[in-house]
Amino acid sequence: MASGKSAQGAERAEGVPAGDVVVTGARLGVLREALAGIGTTLDEATTCAELTRVAVRLAGGTAAVMRLTGQAVSGYEAVTGDADALPDAGWAAAVAREAAVPALGAQPEPWREHTGGAGTATALCAPLISGDDAYGVLVWARSGPPPPHRAEAELLSLLAERAASHIRHARDYASVNRTAGDLQRALLSEPGRPHPNLDIALRYLPAGGGVLVGGDWCETVRLHFGRTLLVVGDVMGHGLEAAVDMNVYRSSLRYIASADLPPHRVLRQMDDIASREAELRPATCLLARVDPGRRQVTLASAGHLPPALITCDGEASIVPVPVGPPLGTGLGGYESTTQRLEPGQTLVLFTDGLVERRGEDIDRSLARLSAVRFPVGGPLDDVLDTILGQLDARHAEDDVAALAARPVTRRQNTETLAV
Repeated sequence: MASGKSAQGAERAEGVPAGDVVVTGARLGVLREALAGIGTTLDEATTCAELTRVAVRLAGGTAAVMRLTGQAVSGYEAVTGDADALPDAGWAAAVAREAAVPALGAQPEPWREHTGGAGTATALCAPLISGDDAYGVLVWARSGPPPPHRAEAELLSLLAERAASHIRHARDYASVNRTAGDLQRALLSEPGRPHPNLDIALRYLPAGGGVLVGGDWCETVRLHFGRTLLVVGDVMGHGLEAAVDMNVYRSSLRYIASADLPPHRVLRQMDDIASREAELRPATCLLARVDPGRRQVTLASAGHLPPALITCDGEASIVPVPVGPPLGTGLGGYESTTQRLEPGQTLVLFTDGLVERRGEDIDRSLARLSAVRFPVGGPLDDVLDTILGQLDARHAEDDVAALAARPVTRRQNTETLAV
């Protein structure tokens, strides 16, 4: 009781009634909750929509965002409320540009008011500024007088400041993701060319429609005597770092494969090189040396899933392959196995994103692939489209890379050259 009386006395001594303290605390709680609702994702458009919704919920009226990219200003976006109440877009665009390039030695104004005349809407612009960068303006308007109170202006300015910080993070994330995507596409779009006696088709699907880019990759390397080395690999992790490490593994593979070593010895040398690079991420890799002349394929795996073999009648099965440790561990211990590969049969190499599903046993995942049936004699592109469609790979949680290869008979090769 004594402590309660002391607290009450302290409040009265400071001239702050207890009721006002309760009201202030409640308002801070509402504001804290509102701020937490801005920037819940790394998507810039979503952040802008969250900003305008919160602004209208706390201050009423109408709110919109006008985004600034370089010197280009968008129109009104993420409008919440009556769009007709918003001021002329030219005025808001001018405010956005001024906020991006303030006068020498001057700080950007926290807000700018706009009065359209008696009986018309009043408006306010709060720049979206984080650090030294401007990302546009929050535009808020109310039909008719009175003009916005200072408390309302400060609230909207605070919301704009919070949103600008999240927009900065969203743009940084998008920039890194674009760079990683460009690098990945550039690498995947230029695999080596196989011998004419082997047809191939490739697919690469980044997870989430391109939100994240991993280190999945495919490669083909011409060898002597009409043989071709097929490669599928997966660097652990996502993003630009994984894509860069993928390039390191790919360059290493091309150099080592030029010596025409057996697949297990190629993996051994790649593992030895990778294990000396402390910053290089581990990777899985599957090699398949196809020899159409002898109707065989020699396989070796570094922690990678086995390939699928599609027979001439359209049935699929998983090819057993001895599995060694991932590349970069320095453990070695890789083995090769040789299987028959008849003309008309199709070998499919893939990364784990094609079949793996969260909470599902990997044997069950591979069984789903084995259960897929294919049209007899269909082109390789149709084979991959069938696999991706049947396994719903476009909604996979991880990146997907797949390579399909089919030996070409001498007659087929002659007909192709004649065409």
